Amino acid sequence: MSEISTIVGHRIRDRRKKLGMTQEELANLSDCSYNYIGQLERGEKNATVKKLAQISRALDYPLSELFEQVEGLTDTKEKKEKNIPLRCYEILCSKPEKEQKKLLHLILELENYNN
Repeated sequence: MSEISTIVGHRIRDRRKKLGMTQEELANLSDCSYNYIGQLERGEKNATVKKLAQISRALDYPLSELFEQVEGLTDTKEKKEKNIPLRCYEILCSKPEKEQKKLLHLILELENYNN
């Protein structure tokens, strides 16, 4: 499948896990099969906009955020390496809020250390 499917699938999985939800629970809330949810999370399936909207509602996650910054993350390897802030953003967004705060603290400490 496409790299976009993989990125969106990982975002669905990350959000689901952040909420402490199983694939089966998400499937029930979004009117999908749990096999389908698993395939989406692994990037093996391309979802319709309708299905993504259902999943987005079930996760209380804006549909727009599933696709936020996707263009920059699907560029060539060379472009990705030059776009470090986008990669950092993607990693940060995939973490729970508690870990995000720790990472921010670490970045601020590094910034102070270098000054």
